Amino acid sequence: MKKTNCLLFFMGLLLLTLSSCNDKPVAPTELPQEIQSFVQQNFPGQAISFAQKDWEWFSAQYDITLADGTQVSFDTSNVWDKVESHVTPVPTALVPAPIATYVSTNFPAVAIVKIEKENYGYDVELANDLELKFNQQGALMEMDD
Repeated sequence: MKKTNCLLFFMGLLLLTLSSCNDKPVAPTELPQEIQSFVQQNFPGQAISFAQKDWEWFSAQYDITLADGTQVSFDTSNVWDKVESHVTPVPTALVPAPIATYVSTNFPAVAIVKIEKENYGYDVELANDLELKFNQQGALMEMDD
């Protein structure tokens, strides 16, 4: 029994190690066209300074960093799932309308600097370090400072 548990532990450790080796830098020109178009549309004039392809079993995800330090993560369908920038606000086109309305009404002078898609909805961080959680419909669920 002990040998089996040890063997399973080391096999799991080996798989974890091998899976972490699948992150590879890629040239911005090698990114899927959807990602390149997303950057051109939502971050005009910003160059991609770093791009990384993360292999997850049989699919790839991408993480990019723009010249101004903005970081964007994409899911396996090449759709953004996280945008984080502490230099410029997250583009309003990426923020669902109910969330944008809530933030502009309740925090009119505070920018959204991070938005992340979650299973429950969206996790939003404001420039004043306030974290807001919204459900899929854009209703506020939780606020944390």
